[in-house]
Amino acid sequence: MFLPQEIVRKKRDGGTLSAEEIQFFVRGIPDGSVTEGQIAALAMAVFFNDMTMDERVAFTLAMRDSGQVMEWKSLNLPGPVVDKHSTGGVGDVVSLMLGPMIAACGGFVPMISGRGLGHTGGTLDKFDSIPGYSTVPDPELFKKVVKEVGVAIIGQTAQLAPADKRFYSIRDTTATVESVAMITGSILSKKLAAGLDALVMDVKAGSGAFMPSYEKSVELAESIVHVGNGAGTRTSAILTGMNESLCPAAGNAVEVRVAIDYLTGRSRPARLHEVTMALCAEMLVIAGLAASDAEAHAKLQHALDSGEAAERFARMVTALGGPADLVDNPDAHLARAPIVVPVPALEAGYAYSTDCRGLGLAVVGLGGGRIRPQDPIDFAVGLTGLVELGARIEPGQPLALVHARTEDAAQRAVREVQAAYRIAQEAPAAQPMIYKTIRP
Repeated sequence: MFLPQEIVRKKRDGGTLSAEEIQFFVRGIPDGSVTEGQIAALAMAVFFNDMTMDERVAFTLAMRDSGQVMEWKSLNLPGPVVDKHSTGGVGDVVSLMLGPMIAACGGFVPMISGRGLGHTGGTLDKFDSIPGYSTVPDPELFKKVVKEVGVAIIGQTAQLAPADKRFYSIRDTTATVESVAMITGSILSKKLAAGLDALVMDVKAGSGAFMPSYEKSVELAESIVHVGNGAGTRTSAILTGMNESLCPAAGNAVEVRVAIDYLTGRSRPARLHEVTMALCAEMLVIAGLAASDAEAHAKLQHALDSGEAAERFARMVTALGGPADLVDNPDAHLARAPIVVPVPALEAGYAYSTDCRGLGLAVVGLGGGRIRPQDPIDFAVGLTGLVELGARIEPGQPLALVHARTEDAAQRAVREVQAAYRIAQEAPAAQPMIYKTIRP
């Protein structure tokens, strides 16, 4: 018989919790038998005293098993079940192309995505900007679309990892979010509840990243790889750059347009392409769908060039209730902002650096993100044509275009984007997009 306060005391005093103690405590989170005060106290104890890798694995599995764990065996899928998760950033539209590309290469992608957090955009909000698309289909439809199309991107259901939902909200209000051990458990419990064979983690590093420093980003990536594999799912991680918006647009409908242009081949921005291909290739290799990185790249390029990836995207959108002609005629369906104004550069020079977080917050300020969880989102607003770092700038040249609902909001965003770009007299050193790959 365990007592929650004794488990808290053990961790407070720097002890190592057993798997049984962790299971007992986590089981009490969704049903309320462990109090909010006890959960907060344990979170603070873990924040200061950390968890060993074994504790992290036990914690992750207990959180995963606090609700429904999806199983795919009974569907007899002819390929592996695989997914990607990103720690989030600005202009990170990768999931929209990656899911269909992997499906076109023989993988099955049940992607359960989140909404935007803070300055980062959420994949789910991007799909909500597609009229009719259901981000919360019933479980049977979700499974059917994964089986028939190879990919379905939906929102987190209440049945998956319910312990994490309560635990996260308490961490959020008690200043205990920034613990790598708890972040690992939070991310992995939700992802592993989807019943994955393999997972690739995209951990951002840079001014727009969730983690405050490169070292912290590496620490999180290593923790996720250790714990994911320890929990029985083949897991690897890629550290990717987030010192500027990943694609030239930031917002919801504006990013859906970027994804459609990418899949159809109308426009494939170089940095976005590099990161998307790297993550997709890693997925194919760890899932056993390609023997090498080179073979994976060739398969992916073929999926794009043949139109197969674009077709999978179109079929997924239609199967989940969206318009059948979205890919061919996006302008008929995606919201457009009434006011579009350029952001003039105030001086000449080179785009030297961006406060990537500031760009994300400018989108939030326009109504394209949330200040409070219950806030509605304006899908039409955002930024497009964002100037890339290293570009030569003349005074008055647009750094971006602001898409806004009102003149006031537009002018405020213009000032925020100007403040987010640093113009210097010399060009910056080129930053890599792929810093490091971490495998078990």
